Amino acid sequence: MRTIAAEPAPLAVDTGRMALVIIDMQRDFLEPGGFGAALGNDVSLLKAAVGPCRAVLAAARKAGILVIHTREGHRPDLTDAPPLKVERGDPAMGRILVRGEPGHDIIAELYPAAGEPVIDKPGKGAFYQTDMELMLKNRGIETLLVCGVTTEVCVNTTVREANDRGFRCIVLADCCASYFPEFHDIGLKMIKAQGGIFGSVSASAPVIAALKHDPEKLYVKRFRSCSTLIVTCDASRGDAAVFNHAFNSILRHVQGCARRVTRGAYNCGAF
Repeated sequence: MRTIAAEPAPLAVDTGRMALVIIDMQRDFLEPGGFGAALGNDVSLLKAAVGPCRAVLAAARKAGILVIHTREGHRPDLTDAPPLKVERGDPAMGRILVRGEPGHDIIAELYPAAGEPVIDKPGKGAFYQTDMELMLKNRGIETLLVCGVTTEVCVNTTVREANDRGFRCIVLADCCASYFPEFHDIGLKMIKAQGGIFGSVSASAPVIAALKHDPEKLYVKRFRSCSTLIVTCDASRGDAAVFNHAFNSILRHVQGCARRVTRGAYNCGAF
């Protein structure tokens, strides 16, 4: 267990059951010519979240925790898009919030690495009409580190959806942003109010500190049939969270190669 400084109170979390969710860091929202600009917003205000997000993303990848990216957008034929949303504009970057268009893509600074799931969502929340909940529960995830844009819209909506489904959310304030700074502040206050009614609020630095750990010696053994992969850990240092990190990371990379993946017993003399 690791402790993360947060409001309304510090949190003890099992980092092996934690995922980083980066919400809608797309060109349509952060670059000129996209959806945000079409609505008359100053898109440069969202750039403040890019650096902190990038630092947390690097730490999460190094720690081996699950990273999920989301993109808001619709089918090319717009059959899943409400008419009022379609009527909002057709900027220079291409059709707004349409899958496959340049503006729908994630910005280069935070581009998904191979194997990192990308959730394409038609609405504001990451759980609406997606397989987000199934993906998290299949991996035993309990806690979500939430970053992205905008604080008061897609971030808040996703946090509320997650809270209703039993996930604990930690929103990283400096990894989120809004076109309206006052909405950013109010959105964070709403999340942590009343003892954390929807979740907790922290920042990039405490989370990065919590994710740092000494590398453990990992062993990967294949049966001669090559149909089963057993992952075990040198338990001499007694940190189960490190093993959880490693197992989840390896699992994401080998599922396409091995027909079955088996988790070895932790802190056991023989495997």
